[in-house]
Amino acid sequence: MHPHPIEIHTVPCLDDNYAFVIHNQANGEAVVIDVPDAAPILDKLSELDAQLRAVVLTHHHWDHVDGLPALKSALGYDGSTKPFQVMGAKADAPRLPDLDVSVAEGDVLPILGFDAHILDVSGHTVGHIALHMPQIEALFTADSLMAMGCGRLFEGTPHQMWDSLQKLRALPEETIVYSGHEYMAGNMAFALSLGEDNEDLANRADLVSAMRDQGLATVPSMLGTEMATNPFLRADHPALMAAVGMADATPGDVFTEIRRRKDNF
Repeated sequence: MHPHPIEIHTVPCLDDNYAFVIHNQANGEAVVIDVPDAAPILDKLSELDAQLRAVVLTHHHWDHVDGLPALKSALGYDGSTKPFQVMGAKADAPRLPDLDVSVAEGDVLPILGFDAHILDVSGHTVGHIALHMPQIEALFTADSLMAMGCGRLFEGTPHQMWDSLQKLRALPEETIVYSGHEYMAGNMAFALSLGEDNEDLANRADLVSAMRDQGLATVPSMLGTEMATNPFLRADHPALMAAVGMADATPGDVFTEIRRRKDNF
């Protein structure tokens, strides 16, 4: 990996949300992924002395978009003046704030001089997108793949979410996953409750416990770590299939059962 001028800042918002500020230190420009709340994002942009060039919205839920009007107001975005562009999924456009740029799976967005590949990761919502930036080994997943979990299925089917997660799992293991919430404590407790014989999971649980005791964020995480420990990425792994009593089931059905258990956990 060649050195690059990009820094990615995790910005806590609301009770347990994360937004992300992608900052190009070479030219002072920035892109924001999701806007749960304007104030912490504006504070980070000010701290960095960065010029916002784009906002990318991953899905329409209020806790990912409701900060946008205040952000626009603070930065002078109105009908005639647009210092930054608002981007989001074409499929979700009727439910998103007005978009300047609409994207779909397979599109490649230029983000601060680097390519952002758009993936449809429907499941949590229909029309949810993720952004993969291979040149900087970054993946922005919001409420699709999460640290030790996946988003609750408000709109999509379990099989749809399993398909989405397999797309993400196919990316390079060294990819860093920037997801939308601090849900690690509950997700880890659930993963351990499934009873899989998994040394990687036990080791990660110890590390996570120490991090949370210190008040540290568990986002971002490495995709390879998620692949080794996150039960929602492991519905086709024999040890987990056996642990949930479904050794002979299809992975889609195993995923469905794991998601059902998490909803009732």
